[in-house]
Amino acid sequence: MHRNDLLNLLKGYHTRFMDEVAYVRRAIDLIRRDEHVFERARPMHVTASTWVVSPDREQVLLMHHRKYGHWFQPGGHADGDPDVLRVALRECAEETGVDPAHIKLIDPAVFDVDIHSVPTVGEVAGHDHVDIRFVVEIDDSLEIPGNNESHAVEWFPLHEVMHYNNFRSTYRMLEKTRALRNPVNVLRQRSA
Repeated sequence: MHRNDLLNLLKGYHTRFMDEVAYVRRAIDLIRRDEHVFERARPMHVTASTWVVSPDREQVLLMHHRKYGHWFQPGGHADGDPDVLRVALRECAEETGVDPAHIKLIDPAVFDVDIHSVPTVGEVAGHDHVDIRFVVEIDDSLEIPGNNESHAVEWFPLHEVMHYNNFRSTYRMLEKTRALRNPVNVLRQRSA
């Protein structure tokens, strides 16, 4: 994937959430203007993550991030790679400890876009992430060993997720996950 491929993905992405509409517009503008937007040295840069659901779409896999002390979906920095789908899948495998063969991409389309601020931690100055998210499936019966970036990696039922991560973007992804359970809703969202 090239930078222009990501721009095309974002231009074709539609959402019913007004805050996310604004994020998509900002992301497109930033990616058009800054050819180095995939480098973490930029004060605002592109990251990629995966929203991991169980096969029945009833659970979400979250990791308790060691550095930030919050529950998040797996993801990370592009480090110069404009292929955000590849970055998201790589980060998912690394952070969950699951073999990439067991990570099933549900849809190559963008699942969610979020822009958020990351606070200063140690030597790393505060900065902004333009996070491009994809939805994947992992069998919830598999062992999820995690890695050294997290204290824990756990499955949570959809109705409990907001108790662990109450960010607006988490709410959006939960709503989209509920729509995945009803294919009619997914078709309506895509045609909107």
